[in-house]
This record gives sequence, structure tokens and C-alpha cells, in this order.
Amino acid sequence: MNGRATLTRFAWLSIAAAIVTISLKAGAYLVTGSVGLLSDALESLVNLVAAIIALIALTIAAQPPDEDHSYGHEKAEYFSSGVEGALILIAALSIAFAAVGRILHPQPIEQPELGLTIAVIASLVNLVVAQILIRAGRRYESITLEADAHHLMTDVYTSAGVIVGVALVSLTGWYLLDPLIALAVAGHIVWTGVQLLRRSVAGLMDTSLPAAEREVLDATLAPFRDEGIIFHALRTRQSGARRFVSFHVLVPGTWSVRRGHTLLEQVERDVRKALPNTTVFTHLEPIEDPASFQDTALDRVEETKDQH
Repeated sequence: MNGRATLTRFAWLSIAAAIVTISLKAGAYLVTGSVGLLSDALESLVNLVAAIIALIALTIAAQPPDEDHSYGHEKAEYFSSGVEGALILIAALSIAFAAVGRILHPQPIEQPELGLTIAVIASLVNLVVAQILIRAGRRYESITLEADAHHLMTDVYTSAGVIVGVALVSLTGWYLLDPLIALAVAGHIVWTGVQLLRRSVAGLMDTSLPAAEREVLDATLAPFRDEGIIFHALRTRQSGARRFVSFHVLVPGTWSVRRGHTLLEQVERDVRKALPNTTVFTHLEPIEDPASFQDTALDRVEETKDQH
């Protein structure tokens, strides 16, 4: 988790890039009158709002655990990525609305060469910043930075489509290409927004760790199983970059407390080594006691007198 307190610098970088690209793309739209370039400028406006929200979320997530938030504040990142996903969908609707209007009332594109040059420069700015955010997001396991990076890359891809569309219109004179490509851009943006919303909801719903990470966890516990140790009630979840893993450890009842504690320390150490940024909770139980097998579910099964 070291270094996460400084992640806000990447959000500031994203904000600066958004301001620059909005200015460039808006200028390109004013020069050409292309609805495709207008759609591109609107998406950059969404980038700015998303970057500001990311800055707020990263600031909150970097705060240490306190009395009211004993598990930390990392889940704030899911709210950021969820809001960004919703904003992307709103931008897509705006683009589609503008494109339909231009289909009904086609207009020629003015000064395409100048407009395309400006749009290319804006796309290069987004490309460079997106690559920086992608590397930072992976390094620090920040869904906020990853969401912002993928959003910027989507902007790059859609900008490329718009640029091609404007170029084709200027070459062919078929004005409908411009709004049709804008509609395609809107469809692509919808897909990106839905994916971000799904990841955000999964995090807020305490979805288990990915299958690949659960396999790593299982492989880490395997050597202990070979020695006769039993594990059950295994549960996992993720909150931002922080993973939470809990399970019960069943050992012979004749073991001393010290021996059991030493085993738990080793198991927890191995899990943290295999899955960095993981908080591990373990519970020691005697393997001979039937009650040890009554708490594998989330709600413990209590014995009644009639069951004796």
C-alpha cells in the first residue's frame, strides 16, 4: 500500500490533460462544424468531470483506517469508477442526440485539414496520459486510475474514428458519414460505460477475488493440507487495492495454543506473500469437535437441545 497517498498526482495530470483536449477539440469543432468532433469534445468534458471525481476518491481512499472505518477507505474508488461509468453513458446519449440531428439536417464540413490537425494533437495528449495512468493503475492496483486510463484510451480510439470520418467526408462529400461515425462512437462509449459500472458494482457488492487469485490462494494452502490441516469457511473480497481473506483452520485438539498460533502466523505470512496487499483473518478450531463444522456458512447453524 506504500505510495498510494501520492496517487492524487495522477488525477491532477488527468485533469490537466482534459482541459487541454477540451480546448483543442472544441476549437476543431468550431473550425469544421463536424458533429463527430463535437462528440469527441463532449467526451473530453466527461473526462474532466471524471478526473475531478477521481481526485476526490483517491484523496479519501488514501486516508488510514479510523474508528468509524476500521477496514480503511479504499472502497471510495468504486464510487468514482461508478460515477465515471454513468457519466460515460450520459455522454453517449448526448452524442447520439447530436448525431441524429445532423442525419436529419446534413451540413458540409469546413476547413477539415485544420480541424483534423487539432484533433490529432488532442488525441496524442490523451494517448500519452492514458499510458501513464495505465501503468500507475496496475502498479498500485487502483481501479480509479484504471478506469480513468481506459476512458482516455476509449477517447483515443473514438477520436481516431472521428478523424477518419471527417477525412472521408472531405474526400467523398458524403456528409452522412460524419453523424454515422458519431453514432458508432456513441455505441462504443456505451460499452465502456457498462463495463465500468459492472466492475464498480462488483466491488461494492463484495464480490470474491478473481478466479486466478483464488487459485493462487488454494495453491498456497495446499502444503498445509498435505500435513493434515483442514481449512474451511474461506471467504474473500476486495476493497480498492486491499484484499481481505478469512478462513478457519482446523488442527488436532491436543495442540498447545502456542503451536496453533505458530501455524496461523506461518499460514497468514504465506498468504500475504502470495497475494500482496492482503489482510488475513484466521480462526483456530479443534478438528475433533463437531461444532467446528457448524460455522462454515455465513450464518452459523446453532444446535438445539433436540439435536443432542
